[in-house]
Amino acid sequence: MTGRRRTRSTPPPVLPRPVRATALAAGAVALCASLTAACGVIPGATGGSGDDPVKVMTWAPQDTDATNKPGMPAMARAYAKWINSHGGINGRRLEVLTCNDHNDGVGAAKCARRAATEDVVAVVGSYSQFGDSYLAPLEGAGIPYIGGYGVTNDEFTGAMSYPVNGGQPALLAGLGRALAEGCGNVALVRPDSIAGDQLPAMLDAGLKAGGHAEAGDRLAADDATEYGGQAEQALRYATKGAPRKGCVVPALGDRTDTFMDSFRRARANFPAVRTATVLGSVDQTVIDSTGGASSPYEGAYITGWYPVASDPRWDPMKKVINEEAFGDNRIDPADAGVQTTWIAYTVLKAVLERIGEGEVSADTVRRTLNDGLRVSTGGLTPTLHWPYESKLAAVGFPRLVNADVTLQVVQGGKLVAARKGIGGAHGIADMTATLEHADVP
Repeated sequence: MTGRRRTRSTPPPVLPRPVRATALAAGAVALCASLTAACGVIPGATGGSGDDPVKVMTWAPQDTDATNKPGMPAMARAYAKWINSHGGINGRRLEVLTCNDHNDGVGAAKCARRAATEDVVAVVGSYSQFGDSYLAPLEGAGIPYIGGYGVTNDEFTGAMSYPVNGGQPALLAGLGRALAEGCGNVALVRPDSIAGDQLPAMLDAGLKAGGHAEAGDRLAADDATEYGGQAEQALRYATKGAPRKGCVVPALGDRTDTFMDSFRRARANFPAVRTATVLGSVDQTVIDSTGGASSPYEGAYITGWYPVASDPRWDPMKKVINEEAFGDNRIDPADAGVQTTWIAYTVLKAVLERIGEGEVSADTVRRTLNDGLRVSTGGLTPTLHWPYESKLAAVGFPRLVNADVTLQVVQGGKLVAARKGIGGAHGIADMTATLEHADVP
């Protein structure tokens, strides 16, 4: 549901060719080719050859009329290039396959089936709104899904899903909590879709935790070219008979800035309101393109999963981007999708390091994740681990293990860490307790 407006096509990946390490290894391979019945899998190999790369997949929608995330597969390829230029992981090269789900269920299912056909060991750092289409094929093939974007609740229920953030549930709960004290009527404008149907309960959970009434739910197409009618409906609700300034919350992914074009024109006919949204629906590039300090986002609260892009904890990611993808404008370090892909590959690296010289397969990756592995992300998230059931299993999120939310605000046209509201001076809060009381549909 979230993304950037730029929709550049993504070129096919250039995959590294395996290199035989020694003449002795080459001789062994030749011997196995002639004596197949006598030879088994080389110990520690992936797919039957000791120097075969570790094959994974990253997918995201590209070149669609709605949400696009070209930076995620581009970041995955840059990460693999960086890993391989530094000797691989335990001597193994990393091979990244990419897939475009075209922002539809059929495309998502095709990507999942391709992952199974290609025998990847994991799908890593990906985005799709169609968990009901891709999770079943992955589970049937035993392939773990590491670090999805969190765009649907399916990612927090699937047994083979290993999310690295709290997805839309945490973001909206955190936003509701931040708005509860200062807003009058709150109007939520969200997609008229299966994924969109899950959003009101999360925002309302945060509002209720702060003693506020539920938000007014306003539906909109997520591929419209203008939102004049929805903007007027939201403004009418937000300003109706309330003693405090109302708030409008657009959560339309790539179409959020399209909504704000209509909103900017419509708001002149109504009392002043405040805007607020979630990171991904808005990022620094959107703020810049809509006027910077004079944009309609000025003063808006925005919730995210991670520290602001200027935080030094992102320096390792930026170093990789500069070394391996300099000039590739698909990869924006401030994009939540790019950041999620980085964290997901950090998890994959920790898994492979734990496996060591053992066999790398979808089964061993999954067993390693399930066997109490704890992953440090350098402070970008809490230490990640995936027990059989999380604290939020009772409300339908058994796989949601990180409900941390950062509160940010647009000041002078820049997205900066907020110094008040949820999280106190640090602008960070754990939404676990709030989500425990969510009325999830």
